[in-house]
Formats: sequence, C-alpha cells, structure tokens
Amino acid sequence: MQTAIIGCGRIALNHIKAIQANSLELTALCDIVPGKAASLLERAEWDAPTPAIYEDYGQMIAEHPEIELVSIATESGEHARIALDCIGADKNVIIEKPIALSMSEANEIIHRAEKHGVKVAACHQNRFNVAIRHTRTAVEEGRFGRMSHGSIHVRWNRNKGYYDQAPWRGTWTQDGGCLMNQCIHGIDLLRWMLGGDVVSVYAQTRQRFHDYLEAEDVGVAVLAFADGSVATVEGTTNVYPENLEETLCLFGETGTVKVGGTSANNIDVWDFVDNRTEDTNLAGLKEQTSNIYGNGHTLLFADMVEAIRKNRAPYVDARAGRDALEVVLAIYKSQKTGMSVALPLEDFASTDMEGEF
Repeated sequence: MQTAIIGCGRIALNHIKAIQANSLELTALCDIVPGKAASLLERAEWDAPTPAIYEDYGQMIAEHPEIELVSIATESGEHARIALDCIGADKNVIIEKPIALSMSEANEIIHRAEKHGVKVAACHQNRFNVAIRHTRTAVEEGRFGRMSHGSIHVRWNRNKGYYDQAPWRGTWTQDGGCLMNQCIHGIDLLRWMLGGDVVSVYAQTRQRFHDYLEAEDVGVAVLAFADGSVATVEGTTNVYPENLEETLCLFGETGTVKVGGTSANNIDVWDFVDNRTEDTNLAGLKEQTSNIYGNGHTLLFADMVEAIRKNRAPYVDARAGRDALEVVLAIYKSQKTGMSVALPLEDFASTDMEGEF
C-alpha cells in the first residue's frame, strides 16, 4: 500500500516507523518548512527508496494518485482542513489527535468520509497498549459488572523549551492547552471504557505556570454518564520536575483496575470477583516503551491497512476522535461559562476560548 505523511515534526517519527514496521511503501513526504522532510528521513534512519518530497500537499496528492493512505501529523489547527482536502481526493487518512479543533470540523470529517467512501482513523494509539487491550476485554466481557466510576490522571511536565520548539503550541487557533494536547488520549480511554455516553461535563481550568501561552496548563472535570456512572479528569503539564504518570482507574461492582505508568502502559491493580488463572500474570504487567507515545502507532497503522483492504471501520475511527474532542471542548465551554455543559455538544471551537486567560 502506498502511503504519504503530511507534517514532518516531532510525532511524525512514530508514523514513519509504523510505515516501516508494516512494510508499507512511503511514496511521499510533505512539510511547508524546507528541509524538514529530509531531516525526518535522517532521524528515522530511512534505508528504503527515498520518497518524493513536497512543500505543497495539494501538489503531492495531484502528482501521486496511487497513494491510498495519507497520515496527517501537522500542528493541530491544520488537521481538519488537510483531512477534508485528502478525503475530497478519495484518500484514506490517519489523523493525529485531535482530529479537529471544533465540533463542526469533526462532524464534517465524518460526513465527508462517508460520502467519499474512505476510511478515517483517529490517532489515539494508546488504545493499543497491552494494558489497555486487556482492560477493554474485561469491559467487553462484563467483568466489572455495573460501573460505579472512573478517573484519568495525566500528570506530566512541559517546560518553556518544549513550547519554544513550536510556536503554535499552547495557542487557541492551532492547539489548545494541556487537555487538548497532552490529556486527550487519556480522556479518550476514559470515555471509551465507561461506555461513551457522556451527558454532562463540569470543569475548572487554569493557567498557573505557563503565562507565555494562551491556553490552560491544568484542568479538572467531572463527567456524568447516561448509565449513572461518573468520572473525573485531571490533566496538567505543571508536574515538577518531569512526567509523573498517566493513570486510568475503573471501579465496578465486581472489579477494579488501575492502569498506570507514564503513558497508561502498566497494570498496577487487577482485581475481579471471577478470579481467573491468567489474572495472576496481568497484575504487575509492564509494557516497555521507548517514549511517551508508546508502541501503539504500529498497531494502529496495521489496523487501518486491514480496514481498507477488508472494507470495515478502523478500530479507532473518526467518531472516536470526535467523541474525545467533544469532552475537551465541553470542558473548555464549562470553564468559559462557569456552568455544567450538556452533551451532545453543539458547535464549539478552541478559538471560542480566546482571551480566557
């Protein structure tokens, strides 16, 4: 399958390695910054045929109709526009999180993909973590019984050096704050595990230590679900001196699980009424990762390729991306209005938060 990457920055290295690991053909790379694509190839120690390099993705798509799958790894504010152009050219797309910065854009991606008959995957790769896959299986098998509540804690550090690397970070037009950039993966996991049907969100966010940004660096929220369960979200980039944890907790009538580690990659607690032999090996599981992004990109790409070939929905489809985005935007709206926000969320965008801090 012939592929292309648009955006050759920090996260693109994981995309190119996933392409390599799945034996896909990298036909083209695109970045508006001259030399950035070549630098990505050097970082990836690319030893296959050199892909064509472009600064204009429209030209790239026009000159390579054979490309079936496009991976979008630009700054967040450009995701939706580029995705819609690629979908309009009948390309399947993998979109880095978040898939958009407004509900209207996210909904349009879903609508346009259905119209053109192409597949869209949201890059929430932590769903493929070993610990998360075991936890999801337990949810699907009903081992928790009725859910009581859950929580996600993303307690990380991002310093000024990180934001100086890319001026778009922390802006309302191109990014959002810690909840949109760093914590949306955990929010995706929490909503997914608890059934998805969030009916209301109440939140408080602040900008405490990053006064050179436009957006928040800490936020807490309470989510209410349709089945009566509740959940809490805590996300921050203020932890001194380095990343501490990304921890998902689920509490059911007949089971408790705590998935921890720096990026939800370990099982700290695994306890069920219907104790099974295999449970002994799961408590204490630790998945080794080379960075905070984990190992999931390779599996997400593999799933997307299979979805295209078998004409099925990707495991993490555009609706999943929209649902995670909806919670973050509801948190923002709650902060802006000082009130609980009902879901489904009507159109709201990160840019509606301009001037909040």
